[in-house]
Amino acid sequence: MTYRAEEISNYVFKSTDKLLLDTNVWLFIHGPSKPADKRTAVYSGAYRRMLAAKSTLCIDVLIASEFVNAYARLRHKLLSPRIDFKQFRKSAAFKPIASAIAADLERVLRHCVRMESGFDKLDINAILNEYGKGDSDFNDQVLVDLCKRNDLKLVTHDGDFRGLGITVVTANRHLLI
Repeated sequence: MTYRAEEISNYVFKSTDKLLLDTNVWLFIHGPSKPADKRTAVYSGAYRRMLAAKSTLCIDVLIASEFVNAYARLRHKLLSPRIDFKQFRKSAAFKPIASAIAADLERVLRHCVRMESGFDKLDINAILNEYGKGDSDFNDQVLVDLCKRNDLKLVTHDGDFRGLGITVVTANRHLLI
């Protein structure tokens, strides 16, 4: 499989598309975002087009977990950066945030097909060797493997996926070069 990048604004989603939306995309769509962030508008518009086309949206536990944890850390950073994250998570102030995060993840899952990441099928030695070089993210490598094994297109804004032998659909100019 060769690397291919598609501009998300021009991409015509189809019912035959099997898409894995990366955590950063879910955060643009359903997470806390800056009011004028253009990426939020771009990915939210693309999401509406995916749903209208009846594309298959896939998610695995890795992305769900990253969504919950990144969302919580973003809220912590905005609301209580002087308090340790674990203290913040145990505080009364976190209760409504946890509820909002759970509700947003439920909204994500409502339109997704849940799938297994296939940890037992990973070439874990190859992934650890690559990670050990210090140039790649462990979770990203797992997602690339998931995409390859299941013929998924990755919808992401993460520049780390350039040249990794999968098709990405993105608004990130660095991935489109």
